[in-house]
Amino acid sequence: MDEHHGIEVKNVYKSFGKEQVLKNISLSIPPGSIYGVVGNNGSGKTVLMKCICGFMKCDRGSILVNGKQIGKEIDFPDHLGVIIETPGFIPNLNGYKNLKILASLKGRIGRKEIRETLRKVGLDPDMKKPVIKYSLGMRQRLGIAQAIMENPKVLVLDEPFNGLDRHGVVEMRMLLKELKAEGKAILLASHNAQDIEELCDHVQDLMLAAPNDFDGNLVKE
Repeated sequence: MDEHHGIEVKNVYKSFGKEQVLKNISLSIPPGSIYGVVGNNGSGKTVLMKCICGFMKCDRGSILVNGKQIGKEIDFPDHLGVIIETPGFIPNLNGYKNLKILASLKGRIGRKEIRETLRKVGLDPDMKKPVIKYSLGMRQRLGIAQAIMENPKVLVLDEPFNGLDRHGVVEMRMLLKELKAEGKAILLASHNAQDIEELCDHVQDLMLAAPNDFDGNLVKE
């Protein structure tokens, strides 16, 4: 992959006991592209994403994010935005306050950027309602906001449209296209074939050994 980096996975294996979840997985995601991963439940989509994020260690192979090898040069990638499984927030605080707490951990952004991000995902930054009273779709929008608010170079998104209504899905697809145009490298897992077909430049079925260009016939579910 070129000097601008992104994500590069080389011959990765991961097992849990006798169960091999990832077998010889390789993929390359340059900046300005969206790469889809598909497969049946248990095919390893979430495990692969956790390995890329440094939450799990692969048994063999290598993973580089922004040019740094996970587990050797760095434990957790920098400049990475993530949605894996259901985003967790402090339930009695509103969306803005939740993002403010998360942003304070690195100190890269302030009030202005948080408010702009909330608007970008279709949430009102002045809304006082606590997260516990959010609908599933609102909570998912907030999860997308926390993933993108610090302007990361790389996004790892596991089922980011869960809980969104049709209008919300259309809006968030448009947002991902905008982020791609800004030069983000995006890894996307979705059960929805239309998400994959409309958004992804390339797709890999984790039930197969090698990546393929999307041909509309790779979604198994």
